[in-house]
Amino acid sequence: MTDTRKTALIVGASRTLGLGLAAEYLRRGWDVIGTVRGSRRTGLHDLAEASGGRLTIESLEMTEPEQISALRDRLARRTLDLLFVNAAITRGDIPIGEVPTDMFTEVMITNALSPMRVAESFRPLVAPTGTIGIMSSDQGSISLNDDGGQDLYRASKSALNQLMRSYAARYAEDKRTLLLMDPGWVRTELGGPDADLSVEESIPGVAETIERHRGEPGLHFLDYQGQAVPW
Repeated sequence: MTDTRKTALIVGASRTLGLGLAAEYLRRGWDVIGTVRGSRRTGLHDLAEASGGRLTIESLEMTEPEQISALRDRLARRTLDLLFVNAAITRGDIPIGEVPTDMFTEVMITNALSPMRVAESFRPLVAPTGTIGIMSSDQGSISLNDDGGQDLYRASKSALNQLMRSYAARYAEDKRTLLLMDPGWVRTELGGPDADLSVEESIPGVAETIERHRGEPGLHFLDYQGQAVPW
């Protein structure tokens, strides 16, 4: 019998949103490859032990281009139905004029440049009608920014969105689905304890939105409820 299970590669799956997404796709019957940074044990390792072999773990520091290339080579024989990149850092709510140059560089490399390097590198492994998704945020929306704050984080997500627009234009004839996902304001280390949503409330909606748009070519910027987010 042919194995018809689909495969998802989730980059940044060691905790919170990424870990929740890995668990959700396992629940949906997929095989999952999840990446972690370094060699320390994480919640993803616990999930893998309970997965019956359907979750495998790879090490990736995605800000290191050579590690991206090495992982792509290790997975070269795999076909991915979903590539999803979940990665973001913030360094506090600092007015942009006070942000040190090294902090600006770190956040931009992590939140904007590195996810796009992953998308470019792994594109050949994604099925011709598969999905490439990246976790964005409504804070990356220029039109929704009425109250300011979180200058650097907002700028990094806006940069990510712009880079993904360019990526979509470059591959305009591609039949793959391209998604920028806003998970909502979630209680994570980044979102803080006062956020509206738990991971358990956000992630099933994220996965459902991804699946609802599977097979629809082009770029979509959507929230966890499937609503379009203004650019």
